[in-house]
Amino acid sequence: MDMSRRNLLKVGAAVMLGTFMKTTGLGFAGAKASTASFSIVKSEEEWKSILTPMQYRVLREEATEPPFSNAYHDSKAKGVYECAGCQLPLFSSDTKFDSKTGWPSFWQPVSESAVGTKTDWKLLYPRTEVHCRRCGGHLGHIFDDGPEPTGLRYCINSAALTFVSA
Repeated sequence: MDMSRRNLLKVGAAVMLGTFMKTTGLGFAGAKASTASFSIVKSEEEWKSILTPMQYRVLREEATEPPFSNAYHDSKAKGVYECAGCQLPLFSSDTKFDSKTGWPSFWQPVSESAVGTKTDWKLLYPRTEVHCRRCGGHLGHIFDDGPEPTGLRYCINSAALTFVSA
């Protein structure tokens, strides 16, 4: 890593911003998205009773599963990937591609209304988190290094998904 004065200033500014955001609670990733805007709302006990421990950690606690050892990262089956929390259809196998990252990646959701986004500051810099529009479950993140036609990579945790074959 080039540790020029400019890069050191950038890193310092990112750390300071992240610390400020965490201290003030202004949108830091530890804060959950408001459940008021989701049509499916359950107690934490209800979520724990219907989800596996990994699904709960990913969907409700915004965890990330290990790469390359998850259910769908290299799947080539045809069908639809649904939210593991509420079964809302999210992604089609037609938009799935191998991003070589170890997680299933898609270049677009099944519809604009299937997913929502929020800013995630977990790594002390902003990333765009993707969540299920219906239950608010954390799915993964969007990056701008995907294939055409969108140029986007929806990098999604397998634990957040269930698969329905075509």
